[in-house]
Amino acid sequence: MSVLQTGPRQRRTALDGGRAGRRPRTFEQANRRLKWAMLAPALLFVGSMIVFPLLFTLDLAFSDAFGAVNSGREHVGFRNFTDALGDTRRFWPAVQRTVVFTVGAVLLETVLGLALAMLMRKAFRGMRWVRVILLIPLLTTPVAIGILWLLILDPTNGIANHLLESVGLPPQEFLGSVSQSLPTLMLIDVWQWTPMMTLLLLAGLSTLPEEPEEAAHVDGANAWQRFRHVVLPMLSTTLATALVLRSVDALKTFDLLYATKGPGGGSDFEAETLNVYAYGLTFDYLEYGLASAVLVLFTLFIIGVVLVLRRRAGRESA
Repeated sequence: MSVLQTGPRQRRTALDGGRAGRRPRTFEQANRRLKWAMLAPALLFVGSMIVFPLLFTLDLAFSDAFGAVNSGREHVGFRNFTDALGDTRRFWPAVQRTVVFTVGAVLLETVLGLALAMLMRKAFRGMRWVRVILLIPLLTTPVAIGILWLLILDPTNGIANHLLESVGLPPQEFLGSVSQSLPTLMLIDVWQWTPMMTLLLLAGLSTLPEEPEEAAHVDGANAWQRFRHVVLPMLSTTLATALVLRSVDALKTFDLLYATKGPGGGSDFEAETLNVYAYGLTFDYLEYGLASAVLVLFTLFIIGVVLVLRRRAGRESA
């Protein structure tokens, strides 16, 4: 019996027999496919902009590129990595300065940002202007901030030493001193980026429920106990996110250091971090292979820091 000789229901069943095993596409599935189709061009472009420089840097890191990246070069295996890891004069001191700068600056920014966020948690007169003032350092480029603080901290004509002398304190060399350069740069970084931590933590505080803190207050807990045992645990996720974002950004600090201390981080490399060290190898010494190896190690270092911070944040939130 042919399909045409059957009834309407049987004919429809026979015609749809080839699609019997195929489930109908839902609206959510179609919407998901459309979403990825719309995102595909942008993802491909961004991916190519990331993958190509990464692969090119890896290729340079395993070669003896010197003088020009397009000149003839040979692959030397892991020699650049062993040379970098064995450099106790420039590489490891740069690693130490990077860690000290990042940890010191981020800790101060977190403490000050959390304190300011707690003070601004409750509305008060003039709060709008306080927030505007907090945004001013964030709106200025790090190079401009570096030049501004160079003028303020100038040992001879800077206003900082004039203020110290006016209160009976001896003048300081600040950025002109080998021992004071890195702490001074940390304080400049704290001045610029504490407002960002304040705004992030203030946004987190604004989403916290008030009932647990009110219940602790009724039970007789003082302000510090309410902050330590109620507010801080509820804010842990926001605090961890802010720490990760700011730590990665602080690790990559270059423009402020270069604008204030110049090539090499100073005459005695006193402010030379890994970024400044890699820049000097590339543009001052034309050691493209060694510089690429340093950048690869630096990237792995940043990834390791992010993983450690995320794992620790996950334990605290659990």
